[in-house]
Amino acid sequence: MITLKSKREIELMRVAGNIVYKTHKYLEPFLKPGITTQEIDDLADAYIRSLDAIPSCKGYEGFPAAICISINDEVVHGIAGPRKLEDGDIVTLDICACYKGYHGDSGWTYAVGNIDEEKKHVMKYTEEALFVGLEQVKPGNRIGDIGYAVSEFAKEHHLGVVKELCGHGIGTDLHEDPDVPNYGLKHTGVKLREGMVIAVEPMLTAKSPRVELLDDDWTVVTEDHHPAAHFEHTVVVTSDGYEILTGEWKDG
Repeated sequence: MITLKSKREIELMRVAGNIVYKTHKYLEPFLKPGITTQEIDDLADAYIRSLDAIPSCKGYEGFPAAICISINDEVVHGIAGPRKLEDGDIVTLDICACYKGYHGDSGWTYAVGNIDEEKKHVMKYTEEALFVGLEQVKPGNRIGDIGYAVSEFAKEHHLGVVKELCGHGIGTDLHEDPDVPNYGLKHTGVKLREGMVIAVEPMLTAKSPRVELLDDDWTVVTEDHHPAAHFEHTVVVTSDGYEILTGEWKDG
């Protein structure tokens, strides 16, 4: 069921989204060679709680960590542990926070040290694909318009679109209706209405879009082990477009 959020609910989600944004900005300076993913996760957990929120991911359907940390060919849902970041890695932090019962959700991919051209390419154009998709978020447009815009942009830049994963509605539950795929047909799917809150999140690959699930039953990786990137914002549909609830990142 799709719910339209009230002004009160949107304000609470604005706070939750701001906590997610602040957590990203807090963690970014720590993303250097030598830090373990467990250390990053511990920092995130403590910081989110210091802002009177809780990490939404922790315990969600059994997920064991506070945030998702995915490296290089890991598309999403990487689990924290002893692995250390290395120079040349790209790492995605998918951070979700719950404030007074409402969630915010944003994923972002970061470079660790000096990265190669393939990684630069997939990062640059996946980030741009997010904002291309967001341009379609306005009352009267449809979910298919978002996915079509993202997939056409990805195709233009020779990137693969992961079809097994998608964006989603969000509110008192971390994942609500509707699904927001990164592919689709214009003028199809659920019509966007003022007050809807959705997470738009292109997950694109440098080469083949084919993915597989690791034995931990969480981490999704590219089959060809080429890198992937993931950029995501939680947005509310306004009377004439959208408002980003997870921070304004267009200027980096």
